[in-house]
Amino acid sequence: MMNRVTTFAAAAFAAMLIVSGTATAFAAEQRKEELSESYRGSQRDNVAYQKIAPFKMFDNLYYVGPGYVSVWLIPTSAGLILVDTAQEPYVDHIIDSIKKEGFDPKDIKYIVLSHGHLDHFGGAARIQQLSGAKVAALDEDWKMMEQFGTKQGKGAWMDTAPKRDMVVKEGDVLTLGNTSLKIYKHPGHTPGSLSAEFTVYDNGTPHKAFLFGGPGPRNGATGGAQFIESMERISKIPGIEVAVNVHSWLTSYPYPGGGILEREIKLKARKPGEPNPFVDAAAWQQWLKMAKDGAVKNLEDEKRKAAAK
Repeated sequence: MMNRVTTFAAAAFAAMLIVSGTATAFAAEQRKEELSESYRGSQRDNVAYQKIAPFKMFDNLYYVGPGYVSVWLIPTSAGLILVDTAQEPYVDHIIDSIKKEGFDPKDIKYIVLSHGHLDHFGGAARIQQLSGAKVAALDEDWKMMEQFGTKQGKGAWMDTAPKRDMVVKEGDVLTLGNTSLKIYKHPGHTPGSLSAEFTVYDNGTPHKAFLFGGPGPRNGATGGAQFIESMERISKIPGIEVAVNVHSWLTSYPYPGGGILEREIKLKARKPGEPNPFVDAAAWQQWLKMAKDGAVKNLEDEKRKAAAK
């Protein structure tokens, strides 16, 4: 009886929304919540929910990761570059997503790791073994990963630290075929957070893309101060038009344009001749300001915590 009453009440509520003309708005708000950082974070361990479909963002950039943490595929004239790998139990999903977009995972030549947190590097060893790819990271975060060792995953596979291949540094340029990634060191999230600048193409038109490897300050006042310094340096890089975020929810609602999954919806609805919704230099500048303001407040909080001890 209770189930029938509950179902009837829900139906009545939905009917009321339709009559009042607010059903569409209600659905839109619900969709916003599903795309928000807080909701996706709460569903982090919901494997089925996180296995979103891959999609093409630019001629030479594809999203192939789960919903919470980004994995980027960059096809070049000489093979594939993968940026981050997520962790188990999502590695099979990443491999399948690469195949669905028409590529062979065995053609991955480089795996570039944005930083040494498990949700970004946990699947690297397995994909490294599958493809023979070289794994690139900054020295400080290689050390972080190597301290991790091995951890049992939720499925049959285990997250492991990849074997050290390439130690990159600020100013290095990683080139594969017709594509080059300029490497930056932007500590604050981790001691060796890696950023990369490269060119993406939208129907042949070039745009400057930037992957910021450290999405927020960590590690107390020291990391907070490093993050602010990194933000200052990034703000001086001219011409960035495309944000290649290491988490899909970064710059999501309520900020203009939304994050990766919000913009994907717009991309699917794009008509011939319309701009790519991922090309948004103004939103990038706004996010930089927002992130810096938040980092300044974070540093003040961390200093207060340290002084209170």
